[in-house]
Amino acid sequence: QVQLVESGGTLVQPGGSLRLSCAASRSIDSIYSMGWYRQAPGKQRELVATITSDGSTNYADSVKGRFTISRDSAKNTMYLQMNSLKPEDTAVYRCNAFRQGILSWGQGTQVTVSS
Repeated sequence: QVQLVESGGTLVQPGGSLRLSCAASRSIDSIYSMGWYRQAPGKQRELVATITSDGSTNYADSVKGRFTISRDSAKNTMYLQMNSLKPEDTAVYRCNAFRQGILSWGQGTQVTVSS
C-alpha cells in the first residue's frame, strides 16, 4: 500500500491559479496509475485527471485546457496545476494511486474559489 499526502489547497480568487501536490511514501515509478478526484458539498466524487506510468493523461471535460496533471519521479510526487479557477472548482481534492491491485487514497486538501 502507498501512503499519500496532499497539500496546496487554499482560498483563491476566481481566475487565479493553484498547484496541488500529492506526495507518495514510495517510488511512484512502481505505481501504474495516479489520479486526482474532487468532491464538492452535496455532490458525488468526480474524476479530475489521471496519469499513468508512461505519462498518458486523461482529464474531465470541465477542466480540460485549465488543469494539468504531472508526476515527478525524483520527488515521488504528483501535481495538479490549476489555472483559470472558477467557483465551481471548489471542492475537497484527493489523490489516489493504483499499484499491484491496491488503490490507495490521500486524506484530501480543500480548494475554495471565491472572491
